[in-house]
Amino acid sequence: MASAGGFPASFYSEPGVLGLLANGISAFLVLLQNFHGARTGIPAEGVENILAGVHLILIGGVCQLVAGLLSFRKYDHLSGTSFVGYAALWASYGGTRIFLGANQPGPNSFNESAITNSSFLDLSINSIVNNTSDAMYIKESAIAGLVPYIFLSFLLAFCSATVNYIMPFVFGAITLTLIFEAVGLVAGWALVVSGVLELLILLFAIYGSSALLIKGITQRYVLKGFGNPLFNVLLLGTTNAGSSQSLGQENKKNTKYAEPMALGFFCDTVSPFIFAFYAFGYFPSIAVAAIWISINSAAQLLSSYYAYLRQDCYHATKFGLHCTFWLVKTWEEYVVSAAIGKTEAGEVRHAMVGNWFFLSAGLVFCIVSLNKDSLELVHNLFFILVTISTISQIPIERYYIFFGVTCSIFTVLSLYGTFARLINTIAEKTLIPVGPQPVSTESLKRCLSHLKRSKLDQSEDKGSQLPDALFYLTNGVAALSAIHGSKLGLAFFDLTVPWVLIPGAIIQAYVSRLQVQGGRRFGSIIPSFFAAIWAAWSWFRFAGHSLQMSTESANGFAAGAIAFLVINAFLILVAAYGNIVLLALTTVMEVIVVCFLLFAYGKLPYQLEVAMLAIFAIICMYGMLASLVNGSFSETLIPVGPSLIKDKRKKEPVSTHPCFIADSRGTSGLLQIAKLLESNSVCGIPTDTVYALAASCKNPSAIEKIYRIKDRPAEKPICICISSVEQLVTAKPPFSPLLWEFMKNVYPGGISCIVPKGEWLLKLGVGPAYDFVGTKESIMIRVPDHTVTAHLCEYTGPLAITSANPSGETDSVHHDMVISRLGHKIDGVLCDGQSNEVVASTVVNCLKIDEGTISILREGCVPALKVRQIFERVKNNML
Repeated sequence: MASAGGFPASFYSEPGVLGLLANGISAFLVLLQNFHGARTGIPAEGVENILAGVHLILIGGVCQLVAGLLSFRKYDHLSGTSFVGYAALWASYGGTRIFLGANQPGPNSFNESAITNSSFLDLSINSIVNNTSDAMYIKESAIAGLVPYIFLSFLLAFCSATVNYIMPFVFGAITLTLIFEAVGLVAGWALVVSGVLELLILLFAIYGSSALLIKGITQRYVLKGFGNPLFNVLLLGTTNAGSSQSLGQENKKNTKYAEPMALGFFCDTVSPFIFAFYAFGYFPSIAVAAIWISINSAAQLLSSYYAYLRQDCYHATKFGLHCTFWLVKTWEEYVVSAAIGKTEAGEVRHAMVGNWFFLSAGLVFCIVSLNKDSLELVHNLFFILVTISTISQIPIERYYIFFGVTCSIFTVLSLYGTFARLINTIAEKTLIPVGPQPVSTESLKRCLSHLKRSKLDQSEDKGSQLPDALFYLTNGVAALSAIHGSKLGLAFFDLTVPWVLIPGAIIQAYVSRLQVQGGRRFGSIIPSFFAAIWAAWSWFRFAGHSLQMSTESANGFAAGAIAFLVINAFLILVAAYGNIVLLALTTVMEVIVVCFLLFAYGKLPYQLEVAMLAIFAIICMYGMLASLVNGSFSETLIPVGPSLIKDKRKKEPVSTHPCFIADSRGTSGLLQIAKLLESNSVCGIPTDTVYALAASCKNPSAIEKIYRIKDRPAEKPICICISSVEQLVTAKPPFSPLLWEFMKNVYPGGISCIVPKGEWLLKLGVGPAYDFVGTKESIMIRVPDHTVTAHLCEYTGPLAITSANPSGETDSVHHDMVISRLGHKIDGVLCDGQSNEVVASTVVNCLKIDEGTISILREGCVPALKVRQIFERVKNNML
């Protein structure tokens, strides 16, 4: 759909407006507090700190998060990573302010001598020391959180210089501000410098957002700063000619959303860095650091979500695993440091066996990443080292030193990974070395398929593998962590709560959301139900003593356990429609719920519970391995078993459709659609973007039908679709060499070019439809990067096409949508499943290309920035 030019559409098209303004306003909020503290020497009061923290979370966190999400939707790797990363930064800083304000007494408690010798934030912290038994080490925790963001912000500023020259100034000012904010925590004078830099952030952000907003409204750059980089990204290195093969990415990537790998590595830089500071004893209490790590982990969960949207099972599961690990370790350490005492950590952790599941999951990822690049494999290997350093059953002296060293190395590796992924995705070439592919994809597939048996998995839904790996992962960690062993002290129970509650309930709620979006037949019923079981299990089994539950409460949980038993019995039936692994999992869960019921009545044989939890965890490990491998390679290499109950409805004859239906994979169906088009019919066809309505250019009356079918305004022209540029060459249109070269660089693909109309269209085969397509002076030409559409155009000649949706409604991204919305009005649909994109093509006006300019009339699946980069490259090569 073409943009109407209204404010909402233009604002959506430029999410950088919101992201830059959020950074500027957040910096201004911190500026006010810094200048107030530096001028008066009196720290902000508790309420003021709380209000400032809330505003930072809402403006710098939530608003910028929205900008990041929209940027990922626009296939903008850099802005998506930057805005989500800075959202985590400002939200963490706001959370620290709230924590500070909540623990801060009134201003009357400060003494005059302290005011003259300390900065305002030091005074706030000193007041907590004087009025509470534990200062929670706010200053040290904040420094530990700010330092990794300094390095990451510098990387973002450097990478953004390869795209434009406004964002580098904004991100560079943020980098310097973070440096002086960190220094200001120990020296008050730095807060003044920080305030000046925050003012610069605001000014740069206002200018940048104004430039983007005007560009979004006018569809051209009026103010300078965007559209041209400070330096060409290609100067950073030379491309490896075999890079596409070395990465093992033979399959075409889903380009609906930006690649989230940089954001995942970004988050893997922050969390281990803070843990390294903690492990080396820089701050003994992790209470404040837990805020930073938890918010950063939420951002990492977003990287997992966008990997899922890109149909990337590997990264969706990997970042979900890392998010779960950092959250669990953070809140485990919180219990250890706050409730138990760090000196007793080794004894308390001895009963925790959930770490072993993390270690096993890390090994699985090492195996699956053998066909990725070397950086990915090394990153997984060091994650294994991190998990090993947290397993107290392994006799390693100086536990925290080893943990700190491994976290430090992992931080450096993740920082390099962030830089490499950002630069390589911006350039769309391997400029920053990531290493060769250790094992070829085919070799790895052959090794992993040894367990596969013929006809074993024919009834499986191969599309269901994507969120299943994370589903098995979360349940496996929760089950293995629930094995309590022989020590049943209260401290141990407190420690078990985060281990079971976070993966089993919180992260599994996220998995439930993925199951809903994935269109699973039974939706999210199983992960949602399991999340409820683990939540009840955690609070009753392990936190019941803290809640001081009475006998009546135990009876209530017993009643709930009976309800769980009944519901899970139905889930066993549901799992029988799935596969054997899922069926085994739900069956064992039934016995686990029985153990839950027996515990409520005080008659639980602990050996039975331990055995069932162990079996449950083993099933989860196999299920995670199979789902991850099968989802990563998009085929069944490791069996999960067929469904025991067949869906008889699949064998029933399909109900009569309102129009003719043809399968794109069959030549006969393609020929039938071609005959319909040649006989004055209108049909729905797939393209490389969204589905389209097509009519043959030999039949003007069919083109008129399209206007009636869509209720399309008569003043909106219809474009033509051809099979290839070679088909256009045969018509010999009088195009300039620059236009020819530009079209050869963008065709085939998701770009539509508006070119001068002329008699050459008759030679192309447009014929009678000459006056029914395009305008009097111009015509828009599409050459889809879609084999089926190309073959169809070879049979029929040029087709007049427009998006297959009623005017004013969203595009159709599946043939079912075309059938349900327009099937009763059209004559046939060529069914090709889900579209490659969710938006239409990008429309480029090339009427003034000989003057050295092009204009973007509609930004679709191909970003406007990328189109302009292609044009500049072509134009420079023509000189």
